[in-house]
Amino acid sequence: MPRVAVIFTGGTISMTAEASAGGRIPTLNGSAILARAPGVEAIADLVTVDLGRTPASHFSFEQLFRIAGEIRRSLAEPTIDGAVVVQGTDVIEETAFLWDLLHDGLKPVVVTGAIRSASDADDDGPDNIRDAVRCAASPELRDQGVVVVLDHTINQADDVTKTHASAMDTFQSLNVGPLGHVEGERVVLRRLRGTRRQVTAERAAADVQIVIAHVAMDGSQLDAAVANGAPGIVVEATGAGNTSPLLLEAAERAIGRGTAVALASRAAAGAPGDGYAFPGGGATWVRAGAMLAGHLGGPKARIALALGLGAGLPRQELADLLADPPGWGRALDLAPRPPGAASDG
Repeated sequence: MPRVAVIFTGGTISMTAEASAGGRIPTLNGSAILARAPGVEAIADLVTVDLGRTPASHFSFEQLFRIAGEIRRSLAEPTIDGAVVVQGTDVIEETAFLWDLLHDGLKPVVVTGAIRSASDADDDGPDNIRDAVRCAASPELRDQGVVVVLDHTINQADDVTKTHASAMDTFQSLNVGPLGHVEGERVVLRRLRGTRRQVTAERAAADVQIVIAHVAMDGSQLDAAVANGAPGIVVEATGAGNTSPLLLEAAERAIGRGTAVALASRAAAGAPGDGYAFPGGGATWVRAGAMLAGHLGGPKARIALALGLGAGLPRQELADLLADPPGWGRALDLAPRPPGAASDG
C-alpha cells in the first residue's frame, strides 16, 4: 500500500459554526478531519503531521517555510510516496506556488482544503481529503511538482487561481486548464507539466509590495513603497502591461535606486508584453528595466520575487525566475512511463 504524509495546518476544513463566536472558527485537529473522511485509510497508509489550526489568511513567510521544511522532511523518508498539505483556501494559490518553487524532488505534493466548513451542508472536505491522498499516492503525479486538488480537479500550482469567493469549482487554471481530474478511484491526467520555475531559498525578502494600476493613477503609491524600504515591487499593469506614464516614472525612480520591479497583468489570465510603445506601455516598462512576470498574476509574482530576493539572486536570475520557463503552457504528450523509470526524489 502507498504511504502518504498528511500535514494539517487548519483552514475552513477545520472549522465548525459556533454560536458563541458568531460564525465559523477552527475546532478540528488533523485526527478529527481524517475521521470525517471514511475510506481514506484504504487508499494509503497515512503519516500525520499536525501543525495547528491557522486560518490561511494569517500565514507568514516564516510559517510557510516551516511547512516547506515539513514537506521536505516527510518526502526524504524512503517509505513515503507523496505528501498532502491541508490548509485554508484563501491564499492556496500563493502557498502552493511557494512550495512548488522550493520543491525539487519527484514525489507528488498535493495541497487541498475545503470551501465549506465541517458543519455546513454538503461539506466538501471529506471528498477533497480522499482525492488529495489518492493523488499524492499516484505514480501518475510523480515529477509534476505541487498541485492543488479540490472539487475532483487537479491544477498546477503556478497557474491555479481562486476565481470565486465561495463556489465549489472556484479553483481554475485560466491559462492552461487543469492537469486532470479524480474520477472515482482513478487519477486521470489530461496533460503533463513542462519545465517549472525553481529556486533554492531559505527565506523570503520582507515587504515586497504589489501596486495595482488603475484609472487616473499617479506614482505616489509606488514612491511610498520605495520610501518605506520595499526591496521589490510587483506592478499589476492593465491589459498586456500598460499603465499611466506617471506610474512608469515612479518605477524608473525606483529602479534607479536599486529596487527590483516586476511587471504583471491585473487581468485574470494572459501575460504582459512589450507590444505597446506609448509612454507607460509595456515596451517602455521593459526599456526602463522592469522584469516581465510571464503568466504569473500579481500575488504569485510577489512570491517569486520575494523568494528570489531572499535567495540573493542577481537581476538576470530574478528575471529568469519570473519569466515563463521554456515550453510553459504547452500540453505535453502523455506517453506511458514505464514503472520505475524515474528515481525516488
